[in-house]
Amino acid sequence: MQSFQVVVIGSGPGGYVAAIRCAQLGLKTALIEKYATLGGTCLNVGCIPSKALLDSSEHYYNASHTFAEHGIELSNLKVNFAQMIARKNEVVSQTSGGISGLMKKNGVAVFQGTGSFKAKGTILLTANDGSQIDLNYEKAIIATGSKPAGLPGIEPDKKRIITSTEALNLKEVPSHLLVIGGGAIGLEMGSVYARLGAKVSIVEFADRLIPGFDGTMSKDLTRVMKKLGAEVFTETRVTSVKNTGKQVLVTAENKKGEALEWKVSYCLVSVGRKPYTEGLNLASVGLSTDDRGRIPVNDHLQTADPNIYAIGDVVRGAMLAHKAEEEGMLAAELISGQQPHINYLLIPNVVYTWPEVASVGHTEEELKASGRAYKVGSFPFRASGRARASMDLDGQVKVLADKNNDEILGVHIIGPRAADMIAEAVVAMEYRATAEDIARISHAHPTYTEAFKEACLAATDNRAIHI
Repeated sequence: MQSFQVVVIGSGPGGYVAAIRCAQLGLKTALIEKYATLGGTCLNVGCIPSKALLDSSEHYYNASHTFAEHGIELSNLKVNFAQMIARKNEVVSQTSGGISGLMKKNGVAVFQGTGSFKAKGTILLTANDGSQIDLNYEKAIIATGSKPAGLPGIEPDKKRIITSTEALNLKEVPSHLLVIGGGAIGLEMGSVYARLGAKVSIVEFADRLIPGFDGTMSKDLTRVMKKLGAEVFTETRVTSVKNTGKQVLVTAENKKGEALEWKVSYCLVSVGRKPYTEGLNLASVGLSTDDRGRIPVNDHLQTADPNIYAIGDVVRGAMLAHKAEEEGMLAAELISGQQPHINYLLIPNVVYTWPEVASVGHTEEELKASGRAYKVGSFPFRASGRARASMDLDGQVKVLADKNNDEILGVHIIGPRAADMIAEAVVAMEYRATAEDIARISHAHPTYTEAFKEACLAATDNRAIHI
């Protein structure tokens, strides 16, 4: 038996950040991880490896489509897919190894195995070799993350009917990839393989891609995906998926009731993720999950047992790595007696296609539904000198501001480096800046971020300069 002030279950972005912060605050901390490497889904089979493949595939796409216009001539250009996967794996290995180093640096005790609650104050650790020990805790943090969700009657076989995990480790570029789900993960993986030469078909049940984003972003991204060569089928319901050996037979029905059928080499089921709480034995400490599998928490991320916290994908809110990180920090600081806060409205959301899509705050649809008076300012990257120089002409910046006091209510970007650009909008909104405030701030020229300033100018008496 070993005793700790805090025991964290799960080493994803929420868990490892919580463990580090607890240790920084002087708390004796343990971290439990059932897999051989730290970092959870994000570092091992999510954020990091997908971005590695996105970058590699974008390099190839530019080499084959835009380099000649830049005056760079290549011959015998080809994809070494095995090397692309190997580089991705090396990025993952380095990043996960870095987390292990941070654990040692901060004095966090790491236990490889599964943790389940035995009784209040005690977690049973079952090590990977089968041995068991009890870990006593004063406070516990559940950070066990999520796993890919499925569709009724459609079970991935992880061979040709795959999830995002298998999509990151294919042995070949598919000749035809059908993606079920037009959300961030499906579009990112679809982008990777479309750039590498695969035919890509995207089937989405909702009436548009990335339905949680502002409608303008959805329209622009749909055009981008089609420009990349992808087929997009919205308001379409998949009815069956069957692995026939060397192909996958997919049938669906569109909004008109028409039957659709595809014979593809791989089918990626990408319809979201669901909380992972299996094996925690929550009932032993009086905890349960809601109808969506989430652990209910209060505003301080405390569960029904105030000594047990839950963060990240296992609780309410967007399933985003940086949201989990913020909650990990919050839980650690609350445990130590501090009074931190999170403004959930200002957690940005990003789709790492190219161009990228990034959003923070309210969408136009939300403002309309609430009846709030607002104004809109937008600026296309086609009018940006920096974007013309880099040939990144697709997309725009859209700013939503209060019609009466000019406070920025939402910022939505589809364009080059949108994932980085959105940070300025987050800072501005955190300090309740107005569109006029941003319009009056000098932005270096030429940069992509000038488009944000121009959109704010457009929102304030329609006075954008460069359009």
